[in-house]
Amino acid sequence: MRKKKESLRASILESLKSRSKSRAKQPGKPTRPDGTLIASYNVHKCVGADRRFDPERIGRVIHEIDADVIGLQEADTRFGERTGLLDLRRLERETGLIPVPIAGTTKAHGWHGNVVLFKQGTVRDVHQIKLPGLEPRGALIAEIELARGGSIRIIAAHLGLLHRSRAQQTRLIVDLMNDRGETPTILLGDLNEWRLGDRSSLNTFQAAFGPLPPPVPSFPSTLPLLALDRIMANRRGMISAVEVHDSPLARVASDHLPIKAVVSLETLDNDAEMRTG
Repeated sequence: MRKKKESLRASILESLKSRSKSRAKQPGKPTRPDGTLIASYNVHKCVGADRRFDPERIGRVIHEIDADVIGLQEADTRFGERTGLLDLRRLERETGLIPVPIAGTTKAHGWHGNVVLFKQGTVRDVHQIKLPGLEPRGALIAEIELARGGSIRIIAAHLGLLHRSRAQQTRLIVDLMNDRGETPTILLGDLNEWRLGDRSSLNTFQAAFGPLPPPVPSFPSTLPLLALDRIMANRRGMISAVEVHDSPLARVASDHLPIKAVVSLETLDNDAEMRTG
C-alpha cells in the first residue's frame, strides 16, 4: 500500500512539474500541429469549472483545437431523451465538423453522451455498443475514410465510475477488437481510471493495443493531476505523443482538459499496401 501511495504521489508531482514547464513555454493559445489531428474532450454537459452552463464556450474550445476527428463525452443530458447540448449547426459552420450519424435517437447528439465529429472524410460504418456495468454507458464505433488518405476505426467511449464496471467494459472492447480484424483503430475517451500500475483496469487493453502510452493528466482542468482521458492506437507509431490542449479558455470551460494526438497517415498507407500487395 505504501508503494502505491508513493507511486501516485510521484505521478502527481511529475504532473505539476510538467504543467509548470508547459505553461512557461506556451503562454496563451496552443499551436495546432501539422497532420491529421484527433482529440478527445469530456465537455461535462457544458458546465465549466466556474459551475456556469455555457455551450458556446465549449464550442470555442473545440474551435481552438481544430481537430480533424474529435470524440466528445457528456455532450447530451444524462436522463430522459438525453437532449443534445451543443449547437451542432453553428459548430459545423465554424469548424467544418459534422457528427457521425447514429440511429434510434431524436434529440441526442450522440450515444450515451458520446459524439464523434469529423471533417474532410466519409463515414463507412457505425456501431452503437452498450457497455456492461451498473451505470448506463456506451461506446460509439465509427470507421472513417480520411480525405488525406487511409481509413481508421474510432472507438469513442466513456467508461464507468466503478472499477468492477470498467473491468467488464474494457474486456468487451477488447473482444470487439478481436472480432473486427486488424483495421487501424484508435480508442479515445474519458476512461475514468486514475489508478496506475497493476491495479489499473486499462491493463486489459494491452491485449489489443499493446503497451499503454504514458498517462497525460487532464483532470481537473484547473489543476490536472489525473489521466482520466486517454488516446491509444493498435499500431505502433500510428499516433504521436498525446498532449493536453491547455488554453486559458479550456481551463474553465469544462472540468476536463481536452487531449489530442496526430495520426500518422504514412503508417495507414503502408498498412493498406501490405494488405493489398
